[in-house]
Amino acid sequence: MTATRRQLRFETFDEVVRDAENLQANGYDRAGNWDLAQVAGHLAEWLRFPIQGFPSIPLIIRPVLWLVRTTSGRKMREKIIANGFKAGGQTIAKTVPQAGGDPAAAVMALQDSIERFKAYTGEIHPSPVFGAMTKDEAVQLQLAHAAHHLSFLVPHTRS
Repeated sequence: MTATRRQLRFETFDEVVRDAENLQANGYDRAGNWDLAQVAGHLAEWLRFPIQGFPSIPLIIRPVLWLVRTTSGRKMREKIIANGFKAGGQTIAKTVPQAGGDPAAAVMALQDSIERFKAYTGEIHPSPVFGAMTKDEAVQLQLAHAAHHLSFLVPHTRS
C-alpha cells in the first residue's frame, strides 16, 4: 500500500522540529522518494544558503535564473509562501544526501541549522531564483520548503 502525502503548513520552526522528531521516534511511510535522513539533511542544507550564501550557479544557467529572478521571482516566492511548493520540482543534487543515512543525526543537523537560522541577524543573501527578501520572507519560504518535503513522510499512528 502506498502512503498518501500529507497536507502540511508550518507556522514556526519549532513545529518543523517536532514533526521531524515524531517521524524519527514513531516511524513513517513514504509517499515520495526520500527517507527522513534525506529530507532532514536537504532542509538543513537549504537553511544555510540564505545566511551563508547560495552555491555557485553554472555559467550556462545564470542568464535563465537572472530572467526568472527579475521578471517573476517575487511573484513565484509569494505564490509558494501562500500555496506551498509543487511536487516534482528540481533541486541541486548535491543538497540531497544518499538514501539510508542516519535519521537521528540528520534531524539533529536540521535542528542545529534551524537554531542558526533563527539566531541570524545579518542580511539575507538573495536567492538565485527569488531575489532579495527580508528575513521574514526567508523564514516563510523555509517553512513552506519544510512542509513540502516532510509532507511526503506519513507518520505511523500509535494504536
